[in-house]
Amino acid sequence: MPQTFCFLLLPGFSMMGLMSAIEPLRVANRFRGELYRWHLLSQDGTAVAASNGMSLNVDAGLEPAQPMEALFVVAGFEPLASYDQRLAHWLQRREPELKVLGGIDTGSFVLAEAGLFQRQRLTLHWEAIDAFRERYPNLEVTQELFEIDGRRITSAGGTSSLDLMLSLIAQAHGEALAVQVSEQFVVSRIRTRQDHQRMQVASRYDLHNKKLVRVIGEMERHSEQPLPCEALAERVGITMRQLERLFRHHLHSTPSAFYLGLRLDKARQLLRQSDLSVLEVSLACGFDSASYFSRCYRKHFAASPSQDRHERPA
Repeated sequence: MPQTFCFLLLPGFSMMGLMSAIEPLRVANRFRGELYRWHLLSQDGTAVAASNGMSLNVDAGLEPAQPMEALFVVAGFEPLASYDQRLAHWLQRREPELKVLGGIDTGSFVLAEAGLFQRQRLTLHWEAIDAFRERYPNLEVTQELFEIDGRRITSAGGTSSLDLMLSLIAQAHGEALAVQVSEQFVVSRIRTRQDHQRMQVASRYDLHNKKLVRVIGEMERHSEQPLPCEALAERVGITMRQLERLFRHHLHSTPSAFYLGLRLDKARQLLRQSDLSVLEVSLACGFDSASYFSRCYRKHFAASPSQDRHERPA
């Protein structure tokens, strides 16, 4: 019997995350017959608009006639905007019958809000990880491309859904078929779940100085409780003067200004991806004073935190 995947689309869902999950199934069927089927669901059975503005028709609402074996919640920006108790109760009621319950992109928010994660590892899009950790501090969230932990399967969205499905195809039908499917998408290699969601620091900033790369990594890991620049220099075995020279030469900035920019970028992500108050965001990004945070934010982004919160990306 073919395996059936159901995808519950929430308003503003990631089209790339969805299509990257479905297309490998279609291609696997092309090579081996009907191995997979898929159905699209919405909360009310009507078409759903993705974050790119395109709408997709669905097969059913929250009460499909056929039993389900695998369900993925597909979300995008503001994953909890359409969350309500009806959706929560439906997910909780369906959960016992499912062999797989998972999330794509920020779908993990919905499952977490419904209390459907316990000790399982999960992942989601890197841009939403900080907001997720602030809201659900007791859950184990990773930055992997995808996570398969028992009956909970999650992907970070985007092209990581392709890697997830290739892994599931390999498990069910062999590595050879997964490779055959990947070649149809002109993919040079099948990424494992441990591959990084984001480019490494060296690639993101086009840096080749190992000490500078290590310092930026330390800055990214210590945004809530920022380290003094002297401590950063000591950690990589250089003087403050050398550290300042490296930042001026490679990044045309000072260590403190660059560090501040990283923390403000994180603050913008939290404002746009969570419902934390401005004060809570400021504390999560290492600012002791909300007023100082707001001044820095306005200077950096030419908008106040409260104004920027309503300018969420499309």
